[in-house]
Amino acid sequence: MTKTELIKNQCKQLHLSALSANFDEIMANAESQKASYLELIKMLMDKEINHRKQKDLEKRTKHARLPLAYNLDFYDYSFSNGLDKQQLNQLRELSWLEQNFNVILMGPSGTGKTYIAGGLCFDAVDKGYRAYFKTMEELIKVLKMKEITKSAATEYLRIIRSHLLVIDDIMMFPVTQQDSVAFFNLINELHDKTSLVITTNKSPKEWTDVLKDPVLTTALLDRILFKCEIIKLEGKSYRMENRKTIFTNSK
Repeated sequence: MTKTELIKNQCKQLHLSALSANFDEIMANAESQKASYLELIKMLMDKEINHRKQKDLEKRTKHARLPLAYNLDFYDYSFSNGLDKQQLNQLRELSWLEQNFNVILMGPSGTGKTYIAGGLCFDAVDKGYRAYFKTMEELIKVLKMKEITKSAATEYLRIIRSHLLVIDDIMMFPVTQQDSVAFFNLINELHDKTSLVITTNKSPKEWTDVLKDPVLTTALLDRILFKCEIIKLEGKSYRMENRKTIFTNSK
């Protein structure tokens, strides 16, 4: 076995997969650049570190469960919904996330709530945060099943350990008393530890109609609104204004 083969095997034993796979290329580059020993070591470390960062990003992106690749770099600012470019850029800085602030995106269907929430979730993952995207319906399902299935229990643990939880379409459908209590317990667990981004077409005052419990609703809102920015979106539906058709334009 040559020294190169021995080093590659040692890299594998130490789980340095990027070094093992790219050792020949790194050594060739170092030789052509006449790199010093310290420069060579840095090249080796950089390769492994960058590889691990990329793998970690891919893992967190997968766990985030984003329904689509929402990227706010491609946000259509020509669409008027009451949120301007400066405000969106401020949101994308994520300073509110570092302060455990919540964000509520409130407005009618088609005004960009889900896209913005998904984009903020994507930004958070990209910057190294643990972030998750769930509809209210999906979240209730996890809460129901966490004591029954291992997958739901694992997902619940990820949620309560996250830096950011996006809850899409909150209070869109009626929930049972048992589900309401479970949801409150989750929000109480996350309070002041995990930031929330919530999308809804109902004002907080209307949440009582869904939860059917004024006391529980008050306690829930008390925790969510304690440190919260409410952004009211308005305007026509982007989907309806840009809807697709199966017909070609005819003259």
